Amino acid sequence: IGKSVGAKIRFPMASEIAGFNELEVYTTRPDTLMGASYVSLAAEHPIALALAENNAEVATFIAQCKKQSVAEADMATMEKKGIDTGLVVEHPLNGRRLPLWIANYVLMDYGSGAVMAVPAHDERDFAFAHVYDLPIEQVVASNRSDDAAFNPAQWQDWYARKTETVSVNCGEFNNLDFAGCRDAITAALEAKNAGEASTNYRLRDWGVSRQRYWGAPIPMFNLPDGGEIPVPASKLPVLLPEDVVMDGVQSPIKADAAWRKANLNGEAVERETDTFDTFMESSWYYARFTCPDYSEGILDSERANYWLPVDQYVGGIEHAILHLLYARFFHKLLRDDGHLSSNEPFKRLLCQGMVLAESYYKKREDGGTEWFNPAEVELESDERGRALGARHIPSGAKLEVGGMTKMSKSKNNGVDPQTTIDRYGADTVRVFTMFAAPPEQTLEWNDDGVAGAQRFLKRLWTFCQQHGDVLRSAASSLNDAGHCQAIEGDTALAAKRHEIHSALEKALLDFERNQFNTVIAACMTMLNAIYKSLPDEAREKTRAQCVAAEGIGLLLRLLAPVAPHICHTLWRELDFGDNILDASWPTVASDALQQSSVELVVQVNGKLRAKLQVAVDADKQSIEAQAQAEENVQKFIAGKTVRKVIVVPGKLVNIVAN
Repeated sequence: IGKSVGAKIRFPMASEIAGFNELEVYTTRPDTLMGASYVSLAAEHPIALALAENNAEVATFIAQCKKQSVAEADMATMEKKGIDTGLVVEHPLNGRRLPLWIANYVLMDYGSGAVMAVPAHDERDFAFAHVYDLPIEQVVASNRSDDAAFNPAQWQDWYARKTETVSVNCGEFNNLDFAGCRDAITAALEAKNAGEASTNYRLRDWGVSRQRYWGAPIPMFNLPDGGEIPVPASKLPVLLPEDVVMDGVQSPIKADAAWRKANLNGEAVERETDTFDTFMESSWYYARFTCPDYSEGILDSERANYWLPVDQYVGGIEHAILHLLYARFFHKLLRDDGHLSSNEPFKRLLCQGMVLAESYYKKREDGGTEWFNPAEVELESDERGRALGARHIPSGAKLEVGGMTKMSKSKNNGVDPQTTIDRYGADTVRVFTMFAAPPEQTLEWNDDGVAGAQRFLKRLWTFCQQHGDVLRSAASSLNDAGHCQAIEGDTALAAKRHEIHSALEKALLDFERNQFNTVIAACMTMLNAIYKSLPDEAREKTRAQCVAAEGIGLLLRLLAPVAPHICHTLWRELDFGDNILDASWPTVASDALQQSSVELVVQVNGKLRAKLQVAVDADKQSIEAQAQAEENVQKFIAGKTVRKVIVVPGKLVNIVAN
């Protein structure tokens, strides 16, 4: 909601206009007041409108401002325009006369619709001052040696910085940091009754009525003699009529005189024909979901408080912004009215990224652009596989490659999930989608990537089919958590089990962080380790078979949320249980993470020459001796003097010799 802390500052006017004898502005940078060189008004400010009544040039400028975008991103980049009113205001501390302008980058609904302009330390004021040759007076200097000197001809980011700065050219307020200067100037304003500290918010009124049929009717009665009253609780809910005709001109309930008629205590009244903005319903549906059958009021507080707040909110950022704002408003309203006990509606937020796909087009004769679906396009490549162009398969027309863009109807580059599911299966598409990118980042759709996900699942399926009898037999020896007994006396097998559980440990953490792409990577690591733990010729119920069965059981449970169909089928076929949904979430066996030895790489002058297994608690001297005794290392240090041996615990040994 844009909370900002600053000050209200009042600039006296030479004469009263539109009821104003002083102009109040809100600023988050009172520390820069001594650098103010003009004051700007929004086009809708009462003073601007009063001037427009007798000044055609001002009236024309205001009309132009009304046509422009008021989006913050657009306001920041658009051309700065303004008009000098010919009026002046007085600086509240030094008495200087400052010109009063109307500017297109000032909004009426933030603060008071007037801003104190300090071109030296506000980028928009800086651009405006250059257009209209207004003074640019530095009052903040940088304390950092790597910042360039102040140059009024060129904007630099540090000009607006609040940290590592000091006030200059401010008279009695010199040599202060941001907070010190802000507080000193605010105190001076308060002493002169010319301003005070203030907190502001970017809040706007929420217009909730809509002139359309689809929506909840606003439960108000319009009275014959004017005014309105709420519909009594006994007459709720107000339901939309269903026998309506949509003529495309107006809402059918506005044209339905019979529906509008109602009676209240024997007096004729009319129903309101506007309907609510749909956010009025969607902003609290999550709370009603906790008690959908409750008919005694808006919420069953006991059930709602049991379930709320929601653990995880998932939504696209373009949809989440407004919905989150309105949902928080409704939640706090329900809390204040005694229906809920929690302060916030949602514990965690995940805004998923967009899906990108290749785009292809050609220019039409009328100058327009025609886009073609990737399924109807054949790429033309050179011998190295680099794209040279594209061809429309049905017509043979040559197309231009538009590159990776957001999937959209306008670019005609959407990929029908059902087509891909029919070809590869739902599990494959799900695995690819989770593996291709972290969920909050953009995902580039790639058919080769989908095929790669399918190869992983086929490899899992093949292993389980080839070793089904062994896995079924070994599964019976696992404990309730699906773990096998600790591996002792077999260093290689213990290392494979350690690799499986290390990958599982990381995956469980990544699941909590919604990093599903690294969860899939961990699943692949686990499958590789499982393959190595069980040689093809193994047929007896050995410790290796138990490690493999343990690994497959953990892997299937970990992968099930992403690839439920194959995991459910294999779970049943391998006799782990009837339904994988009833299985416990996988856990790491602490004994599997305990290692008696660790593998180190050995380098000679920075180049890999050997690998060796050393005891976890081996000291530096024994590691150095074992590394230098390696046969391949001896070849590269023979006849040389060993100058230094660097041991990085748990990772490597580097021998420097010449």
